[in-house]
Amino acid sequence: MTTANKLTIARVVMIPIFLAVLYLDVPGAKYIALAVFILASLTDFVDGYIARHYNQVTDFGKFMDPLADKMLVCAAMCWFVEIHQMPGWALLVVLLREFAVSGLRMVASDKGRVIAAGWSGKVKTFSTMVCIILMFLPIPGWLNTLCVAVIVVTTLYSGVEYFVKNADMLAQA
Repeated sequence: MTTANKLTIARVVMIPIFLAVLYLDVPGAKYIALAVFILASLTDFVDGYIARHYNQVTDFGKFMDPLADKMLVCAAMCWFVEIHQMPGWALLVVLLREFAVSGLRMVASDKGRVIAAGWSGKVKTFSTMVCIILMFLPIPGWLNTLCVAVIVVTTLYSGVEYFVKNADMLAQA
């Protein structure tokens, strides 16, 4: 197993730890959870760098890395919805985009095409992780609202871009 794949697995393992810490009724639990989230987020960038730089790109990594990102981000957003810091519709936008893009990738895969992550998807992931980190901190309401808006807008933009660039896949379906 490659180093990049081990980091992806470590990120998946950190998700239940992140959630468990969030629900602990002890002082500082939110900041410990934030530290776990940051560490998990950093593994995303490190494993991507290692995979590309050291030619450790694997089918497992192509599948698990984006799935681990989605699981981590959605876990945090579910918690924000639960504590009324994010509207449920914003989480729904993110979930619908992820299901739609995953479906498009499956259709493309059946046709022999691999749809790689585009720059807008990478920007979406990075900006979403940064916004989630900010939302864990004591920020003013307007900044929290801005973070939710950035998450929604980058999610919608990247989702539309995937479908526009791969419209031919839908025409063949």
